[in-house]
Parts: sequence; C-alpha cells; structure tokens
Amino acid sequence: MKLIVQIPCYNEAGTLPSVLRGIPRSIPGVDEVEVLVIDDGSTDNTAAVARLWGADHVVRHTRNRGLASAFQTGINCCLSLGADLIVNTDGDQQYRGDDIPRLIRPIIEGKADVVVGDRQTATIAHFSRGKRLLQALGSWLVRRLSRTTVPDAPSGFRAYSREAALRIQVRSHYSYTLETLIQAGAQRLAVAHVPVQTNPPTRPSRLMSSLGSYLQRSAATLVRTYAMYQPLKVFVTIGLLLCALGAAGGLRFLAYYFTGAGSGHIQSLILSAVLLIIGFQVMLIGLVADLIAANRTLIEETLYRVKKLEISQSKLPSDEKDEDKAIESQAETVGVNRRGE
Repeated sequence: MKLIVQIPCYNEAGTLPSVLRGIPRSIPGVDEVEVLVIDDGSTDNTAAVARLWGADHVVRHTRNRGLASAFQTGINCCLSLGADLIVNTDGDQQYRGDDIPRLIRPIIEGKADVVVGDRQTATIAHFSRGKRLLQALGSWLVRRLSRTTVPDAPSGFRAYSREAALRIQVRSHYSYTLETLIQAGAQRLAVAHVPVQTNPPTRPSRLMSSLGSYLQRSAATLVRTYAMYQPLKVFVTIGLLLCALGAAGGLRFLAYYFTGAGSGHIQSLILSAVLLIIGFQVMLIGLVADLIAANRTLIEETLYRVKKLEISQSKLPSDEKDEDKAIESQAETVGVNRRGE
C-alpha cells in the first residue's frame, strides 16, 4: 500500500523544512510513504527548498491559482503516481506529522473513505471566542448539508482512499474543505473524523484575510455546491416560500374585500399574483436543474472511469521520464521534479 502526503504551498520556504522533517516515512500497514509538494506559484524558493529537504515529487504552478486548485492538482498527481492513500496537510506547520498514522487508520481498516482531522478548536488557545463560535456554527451547517458527522469542517488535515480521491472534483478556486465534504456526502462516501493536535501559528492565515471575505466566500461555496447536488430541494423550497407569500397577500386582499374595503387594497392582489407566478417558475427551474443534475451524475461517473483508466495506463511506463510526462499532463503544470533532480 502506497501513501502519498501532499502539501499545497504558497511562499512556505520558511516552514516547509519543519513540515517535511515531521512526516513519518515508516507507518504500520503502509509499504511506501512519499511526499508531494505543490508549489502554487510561490515567489520565494519553495520548490527548491522542497527538493533540498527530501520531497519525492515537486509540482509547480506558473502562477498562484489558489488553495483549491493546488489541492486538486495534488490529488491528480497523487493518483497518477499510484497512491492508494492520500493525506493532505498544510505547508505552514499547522498540523503534526505524528498524527498521520492515526488519520489513515480508519481507511486502512476499511471503515472510511475520507477521514478529517478534528483540531478540537474549542481547546485551541489562539482561537478567539468569535472564531470558535463561527467555526462551530459553520461546521454544524456543513454537517446538515453534507449529512456527515465531522465536527471540524474547515480542517485541511485529511486522508482519502484512492476511490474517494478519484471522485473528487473541486470547482472552487478558494478552498476545498467545505465543497469536498458536501461532495462526499452526496456521493455516499463513508466520512470519519479523528482528533488531531495542532502547532502554534507561524503566520496569519492567508485564506482568511478578513472575516467578512471568508464568510462571503464560504457561504457562496456552500450554496453553490449544495444547489448543485440538491437542486430540486433548493428551488422547490424557494418556490414554495414565494408561493406562501403570494397566498398570504391574496388572503389579505380577500379579508379586506369581504369587509367592504377591497377596492383600496388591489395592490395586494397584484403582488400576490406576481409572487405566485414567480414561485411557480422557480419550482419549474428546480425541475430542469434536477434533470441537469442527473446528467451531471452520469458525467461524474464517466470522469471517474476515465481517471481509473488513465491511472492504469500511467503505470505502464517503467522509466522516470515517461512517468513524469504522465504526471505533467495530469497536473497541467510547468515543472514536475522528482527528488534528486
């Protein structure tokens, strides 16, 4: 069984050596442990530091594409390299490499397809009370939308089986954490969580430049992803709400009409008719969106099978040159280097 630990990085030359040193190279139940660093267009020497400190594979984007894109590039490369297990960790040394064996254990035992590291944010000293509250509320919402039990939805310390990784297709350019959980729930993957420890912060978060921006982008990701997988439920709910408002306006008009004051409230009848028409149209849109979602499911299944076929073909070349070509094609990057080159 082959494990690849992927590390998306953007200007992490200062902390990357500590991260690489902390990754265990011998884990019970795992035959091979390799490390893949995804340099997301860094302006420092992240890629060179990664090679110097023992990364087995380095992939580099020509420009910064965002955390979600770097994560997806890493997943594609890990699959091309023949990974049976994939662990995603951060380059800022937030997570501890000693927790990797615990993180992958449920997958090795056949109990889970995806495992999320629970940072137990209520106990993290440098998290403010407001941040803890928002994290708890956000995780609760994600649990409801994804039908999972993960207590720490924003955690980026995760493990994926090969089958789960084959089904991941991140569309956001901002973050992958929330979107992939909703995807996993919609695809009926077994999602587990284990407690993990965190290190003191080494720098301010680049993902959350401001609370307002983070909430706005996270909310947009949740709405878009959930509507993508449950369009009928979303649009019918909105349509019924509009119809209920329209019906309330109609009842208001009737109440005034039967008391002899209807002529002065004709605007209620007009507004009621408009809301009922719009609500009905929204429900029709939901029906169309549900049919589109059915086609999307077929496309995702086709993509899953194509990926499996590409992986089987990428294992055919025996020399490193052919293997690197397969990885470069998969990742769409400008530089893929193996350790020692």
